[in-house]
Amino acid sequence: MNFRPVAFLTGLLLSGLAIAMIPPVIADLLHGNKNWLVFVAAAGLTLFVGVGLSVSCWPGAGKFRITTRETFVFTASNWATLAAFAALPFVFADLGLDYTDAYFEAMSGLTTTGSTVIVGLDFAAPGLLLWRALLQWIGGIGIVVTAIAILPALQVGGMQLFRAEALEQHEKVLPRAAQIAVGIGGVYLTCTIIVAAGYWLVGMNTFDAITHAMTTISTGGYANYDSSFGNFEGSPVLFIATFGMILGSLPFIMYLKAIRVSVRVALRDPQARGFMVAALGFVVFAVAMRNWDDAESGVMLVADTAFNVVSIMTGTGYANENFELWGAFATPFFFILMFIGGCAGSTTCAIKIFRFQVLFAFAAAQLRRLARPHRVARARYAGKALLPETIDSVMAFFFLYMVCFVLLALGLGMCGADAMTALSGAATAISNVGPGLGAEIGPEGNFAGLPDAAKWLLAAGMLLGRLELFTVLILLMPRFWRS
Repeated sequence: MNFRPVAFLTGLLLSGLAIAMIPPVIADLLHGNKNWLVFVAAAGLTLFVGVGLSVSCWPGAGKFRITTRETFVFTASNWATLAAFAALPFVFADLGLDYTDAYFEAMSGLTTTGSTVIVGLDFAAPGLLLWRALLQWIGGIGIVVTAIAILPALQVGGMQLFRAEALEQHEKVLPRAAQIAVGIGGVYLTCTIIVAAGYWLVGMNTFDAITHAMTTISTGGYANYDSSFGNFEGSPVLFIATFGMILGSLPFIMYLKAIRVSVRVALRDPQARGFMVAALGFVVFAVAMRNWDDAESGVMLVADTAFNVVSIMTGTGYANENFELWGAFATPFFFILMFIGGCAGSTTCAIKIFRFQVLFAFAAAQLRRLARPHRVARARYAGKALLPETIDSVMAFFFLYMVCFVLLALGLGMCGADAMTALSGAATAISNVGPGLGAEIGPEGNFAGLPDAAKWLLAAGMLLGRLELFTVLILLMPRFWRS
C-alpha cells in the first residue's frame, strides 16, 4: 500500500482547514476579542503540518494514483486527522477544556453530531461560536461529496445504488463528477443563504442567523446558547429551522436535477418521498400523543412538535425544551427516531430512509414468495430490481449497525454510565444525533460530566456512524493490509 497519496491529500485538507480558521480571526477582531490569537496560532500550526505533508509527499505531475484500498484509508483517516487539528482552538482558548474534551467537540462538529461539552456558550467568544458552526458546515458538505463520489464506488452499505452515473439521467445532470461536486457546493451555499435570510427576517441578529443557518443546513445542531433554540421565542423561527433541516435532509443531487432537468423529474426521487411521508407521519403521531397544554396555541404546539421531531429524526439535535416531558411515549419514541435519518446524499446520518425502503421491499418479496412458492418475486427499488449483492450489503449494514450500537453501549456502561445514558449515548453517537436522553446528556444537559474514556468511545462512535461503518471497520481486518 502506498501511503504517499493519502498523506498528500490529507496535507491539502489540513491546509484548507487552516484557511477556514481565518473567519473566526476576523470575527474576534471585529468584536475586539483577544481570542483571535488562538486561531492565528492554531492556523499556523495546522498550515505548517499540512503544507509539509503535501510538499514531502508530492507524487509529481501526472503521477497521482490512488487505489481502492488507499481510498478506504484516506476516507477514514482524514476525518480523524482533521478533528485532531480542528480541536486546537478549543484547547488554546480559555474554555478550560483539556485535549479529550476539545477532540470530542471537534469530532462532534465535523461529523455533524452536535453533542457538546462546553458550558457557558452564551458568553463564549464569537470566533469560537463561528468555528463550531464552520466545522459542522464543512463536515456537512464533506459528507455529501463523500456519499456521492466515494461511498458508492466502494459499495458501502448499499450506497452503490447512488453511483453518480446512475443518477446522471435525462441528458446527464452534469457531465463529470468534479462538476457534480461544484454544483452541489453551489446548492449547499444557496440553501445556507436562504435559511440565514429566513432566520434574520424572523428576528435573529445577523451573527446568529449566519451561524445557525450553517448548523441547520448541515443538520449539525450546534447552537450559540446553552438552551439551544430555547433562547428564541415564537413559532416562525421554529418553522424556519424545520424547513432548513428538511432541506439538508433531502438528496442534494435531487436539487441539481430540479435545476438542470426539471422539478417533476426531481420529485420522483423515492427517497425524498419516503422521507417526507415518514417525517409527516411521526409529527402527526407526536402531536396526537402529546399532553395538550391549554396555555399553548395549536399553531405553537404544531411548530414545537414538528421542530423537535424533525430535529431528532434528521440527526440535527436542536431542542427548544425537554421533550422527554411530553408524556410516557416520549422517551421510547425519540429513542427510535435517533436511528431513522434522512436520505443518502444529504447531510443527515443514522440508518437512512433508503435502507428501510430496501429492507421493506425485500421483506415484501419474501412474503410474496411464501404466498406463491412458484412465483418469481424480486425486490424492487425506484422501479428497478435490486441486485442480490445490494440487498446483502444493506442487510449486513443493519446487522453491523446494531452490533456496533450494542458494543458501544456496553463500553459506556463499563465507563460508569447508567443504563439510559449508555443506551442513548451510544445511539446518539453512532447516529450522529447530538443530545441523548436522561438527566445527564438529555436535551437540557451535555456531555461534560462523562469520564474521558467515555468521550473517546463516543468520538469513535461518531466517526464510525458518519462514515457508514464499513469504511472504518474494514481497516480492522488483517486481510485488508496484506498484499
